[in-house]
Parts: sequence; C-alpha cells; structure tokens
Amino acid sequence: MTALRPETFPTPSALSTAPDSTSLAARRPVRSAGPVVTELRLSAFASHRGAAFPVGPVTLFGGPGGSGKSSALRAYEALARLGGGDPLDEVFPDPAACVPEGAAADAQGRRGFRIGCTADGPAGPVRLDVAVQAEPTLRIVGERLTGGGETLLTTALRDPGRATVQAAWHTAGAVPVTRAPLPDDRLGTALLPLRVAGRTEGQLRVLAAAEQMVVALRSVFACEPRPQLMRAPVPAGDDRLRRGCDNLAAVLERTHTQCVQRHARLVAAAHAGCAGTVTALGVERLGDGSLRAMLGRGGGRATPVDRLGDGELRYLALALVLLTGQGLLAMDAAGEVPSAMQTLTVLADGLDRDLDGRQLRELLALAVSVGAAGHLRLIGTVTEPSAERARETPGVTVVDLGP
Repeated sequence: MTALRPETFPTPSALSTAPDSTSLAARRPVRSAGPVVTELRLSAFASHRGAAFPVGPVTLFGGPGGSGKSSALRAYEALARLGGGDPLDEVFPDPAACVPEGAAADAQGRRGFRIGCTADGPAGPVRLDVAVQAEPTLRIVGERLTGGGETLLTTALRDPGRATVQAAWHTAGAVPVTRAPLPDDRLGTALLPLRVAGRTEGQLRVLAAAEQMVVALRSVFACEPRPQLMRAPVPAGDDRLRRGCDNLAAVLERTHTQCVQRHARLVAAAHAGCAGTVTALGVERLGDGSLRAMLGRGGGRATPVDRLGDGELRYLALALVLLTGQGLLAMDAAGEVPSAMQTLTVLADGLDRDLDGRQLRELLALAVSVGAAGHLRLIGTVTEPSAERARETPGVTVVDLGP
C-alpha cells in the first residue's frame, strides 16, 4: 500500500473557526479571480419561459420534480460547451427536447429555443443571447452580444439554404460595422477572437467582451459522480478527474504528492462526512499495477473505498472536486489565460443525491470556504428538503423553482 500515512488536519470544529471559514467568507464580498456568469436566462427553453436566474458564488436550484432544475443546469452547460467551440449537434443531441412544450411551429415548420447569460469581469457586464432553431434543421439563427450599452455582435439567418449566418460586429473605425458570414453551427462569440483584428477602439471593446464571455463559459466542470464505477480499481497515471469521478484513486495518488495542503483538507472533509474516523486518504497498488483508493482509519487499519456507501462515495468525490482546482480536472479550460485569472465553476446536478443532511452541510460549507478566495463557484440542483437546509448556510443562494 502506498500514500496512506496519517495526515495532520483540523477537526470539523476547527474548520468552522479557521481564517477561511464559512462564517468569515459570508461576511465579506467574494471577488472572483476571473470572469464569471452572474445571470442565466432561459427565454424559451424546456419548461422555462421568460426566466432569468441570478448566479452567485454558491447557487442551488431547488424545487419539486419537474420544476426545471436539471434543465437550468443543462442550459448552463450547453452555453459553456458552445463557448468552448463545440459544434451545435454535439451540444444538443436531442434539440426537440429543449423546445418549450406546446410551442407551435411557424408557417415554415420551424421551432426552437432561446437561452443566454451575463458574464461580469474587467469589461463590465456582458450579455449573450442565443436563438437556436431545433426543427426542421438544427442551427443557430440569431446571436447578440452586448456590453456597455452597445450591441457588439449580432448574427441573423438570411438564407436558409446556406449553412451560415450573417454576422455584424462593432468596429467604430472608418467602417462602423464589419459584416461577414459565420457558420450556423458554432457560437459566433467564440469565433470573434479569430476574426477581429483589434486595431480600433471599437474592435478592442468587442474582443474584450467576447474573450470575457468565453473565459467565463469555458471555466466550467460538470460533475456527476457515479459510485457504481468508483469502486473498481483504475490504471495508474489517469490522474485528471473525469466527470463521473470513476478514476478517483489515480487523482488521490497525485494530490497526495503534488497538493499536500489541499490533500490535508480533503482528509479533514472525509473525516467530517464519512462514517467512523478517517486519518488518511491514499491508494493501494495492486498486483497488476492498478490503483485502489483507501481510507486510513488509524492504528494501521485501512478501508477500501469500494466498501463505502453511495452517499459516502459521492460526498468524497464532490469534496475532491471542490478542493483540486482546474489542473486536476478533465476539462478544457481557457489554456491561454493563466489559471490565477480564471474562476472554476462546478456544475452538480442532483448535488444532494444519496447524501444525508450532515454531508450536504459539510459540502456547502466547504464550497463557501474555498470560494471565498474567488477561484471557485458551485452551481447545483437539490430537492426541496435539501433546499430548506441549504438556506441555513451563510453564503448560499437558493433559487426556488417551486410553484
């Protein structure tokens, strides 16, 4: 067995009084390290119409089943993927499911949906709104980027027979507006840094707004721990945590040697949220070279994580995500921007799934504490009972989607 020695870590009570504690973080404003999304707009998407939701450092969507919690996160992730340059058909494999129920087709048989967001950063508030045609052909038919009271980019479908939209962006030079075709299956805002020269003041404003939106959207990690996959040994070296957290053991081996302080905090979190005493987290190298995650129990005892319940495994994976940072997550962040100037946003649909009240409180307190430095935000969905508990945690915003 390797990497399984006891750690020196604070007790749960010490965590609540440490300088970066939840209570202190809640009393002072959180300044994000980089651009962040501050509002999600679902003008017409799935069960939502004319909806605008504030997005804070720790935001939970609560409500009964069918209230649109998951679809709100699905729209957020879709914008993130479009901002990263993903093609439309990969982002929306079932576009008809995104069209509001009961939405009638127009005379040409077209139906679609509209989503958008606002990103705050050095360029000030920047708004992005996107109209997508889902039927009969999937395509972006309209996009608008605005900031500082100006329309910086617009696109519109002019010729349905062409796989392009007509784009116009602010120039403020000898020619006030530049026009050019853009593909109808990519987000125009994400393409602007490749198309705008940046020679005039107007072009520089367009670039600053587009880059701010793209960085805010790309700094997203959608996390969906799958306990049934986390119990199996994993190959060594696969140490960027995947969406399902099934390679947790390989990531633990890396954090133990490269992120000593964060690993110690992870041990403390495991002690607070798992049954029994946890003195260490590490891995056992098996005969075939694969790795199995282990919990140190003191006195030389260890428990393989495959013996943990689903709730403990999900709790451990989510705590690891909150503490690792972008360098250990399998995500395509804005590599051309230093990580110190980016703010990671974790999306967790069904955050409270299989968790008890104590585990949820510990995770939320951890998210607020880590987020106090401005480098992390948590956006999740929870059931109604969990939403009531979450309201008791300072620094957590609950968006109620109930009737």
